[in-house]
Amino acid sequence: MKRLLFPSLILTALVLTSCKKDKTADTELDAQLTQLLEDASGGAGKSAFTMPEDYELDKIPQDPKNPLTAAKVELGRNLYHETALSIHSVKPETRGTVSCASCHFAQGGFAACKTQGIGDGGMGFGQTGESRQKAPIVTEADLDVQPIKTPSSMNDAYQTVTLWNGALGGVDVNIGTETNWTPGTPMETNNLGYHGLETQAIAGIKVHRLGIDPTFIDTTEYKALFDAAFPDVDTSERYTREYAGLAIAAFERTLLANKAPFQLWLKGDNQAMTDAQKRGAIVFFGKGGCVECHTGPALNSMTFYAYGMNDLYMHSDIFQPDPNAKANLGRGGFTGRQEDMFKFKTPQLYNLADSPHYGHGSSFNSIEDVVRYKNAGVPQNPNVPPSQLAAAFKPLNLTESEIKDLTEFLKTGLRDPDLMRYTPAQLPSGNCFPNNDPLSKIDLGCN
Repeated sequence: MKRLLFPSLILTALVLTSCKKDKTADTELDAQLTQLLEDASGGAGKSAFTMPEDYELDKIPQDPKNPLTAAKVELGRNLYHETALSIHSVKPETRGTVSCASCHFAQGGFAACKTQGIGDGGMGFGQTGESRQKAPIVTEADLDVQPIKTPSSMNDAYQTVTLWNGALGGVDVNIGTETNWTPGTPMETNNLGYHGLETQAIAGIKVHRLGIDPTFIDTTEYKALFDAAFPDVDTSERYTREYAGLAIAAFERTLLANKAPFQLWLKGDNQAMTDAQKRGAIVFFGKGGCVECHTGPALNSMTFYAYGMNDLYMHSDIFQPDPNAKANLGRGGFTGRQEDMFKFKTPQLYNLADSPHYGHGSSFNSIEDVVRYKNAGVPQNPNVPPSQLAAAFKPLNLTESEIKDLTEFLKTGLRDPDLMRYTPAQLPSGNCFPNNDPLSKIDLGCN
């Protein structure tokens, strides 16, 4: 008698089917997290935290005075990385060696991988920017460094004013601060009426010793790129710092961490996050109360709080330390208002793992350290009066497992693994990027 094969075939089919996991299958963790998102967003749910694709320009928040176009973004992508723009370097030897990306590069989550970012006067890169250092030919005073940690350029579309103190941007919370838009300072750029991202890009070209050389524009592909990006702008104004800044800002608005596991989960792939990441997200949107300040697609907000973190000048390995810098006063250093003192803007939280320094003063070296600091609710900076500390800065009573899970969510659940997609294949100048000094060229393996 012939043995029938049908039962074994059916069994094999069932096994194969069971191995194909349903990406949309809802678990108890998924259901719990979904409900927390509903509660945190006033009923909007997942959509309140979902980012568009970087090519969906009409869905990306933008400045009405600087509407996004593909041509403008492409020009900005090149200018952002263009080391040939560093024409006002402090030494002839450092000319043509730095770009916006020198302190905001893809490998570092569009931040710097050093305690303090180094622009003009620096050299080297290493693997992920960790080896940037002062060039021997410059003095410490010659360096282009800032008195505060380099913020990330990621997800900047979701902020209306920029910098840790929110000083740049002639809109939103800066309406009423006009007396502080001091002539001769970057804040003067607020008078142009742009959002913070546009204002910062325009001002930053000058602050960081970059410039737009007409001859360079005329003799490279940049002239055609400017023409495509700003066809309606008179040629007498088209190739200027203002319009270069608008293009850079347009590009920065597309720097979205939309491939992070949490973003994929929000879009329907329940397998995109591990159970640990989901549990961490539940702590974030639940018991931890993180969403009270970190909300929306970028998990940021236009709010300013004092959490008593140390300032950058307190580090022993930084250049030009200044205990009297206004940057140490946060929002209050810009507005002069007593109620704003020591309060810093709520930052976005994606790709934190790419740059191992946290807080406005780089006073933490791991994400878990920050989680434990906020869980304990004990300030580290003796200069911050207790009366200025945020009401939310208090013991959270998270368990060890909750701390570990929350750290995992922040570290890996919010990490987009493919940020190099935002870099150009090559620059119109042919220069190396993000840096073009001899040591960086070796590190980067270019030219």
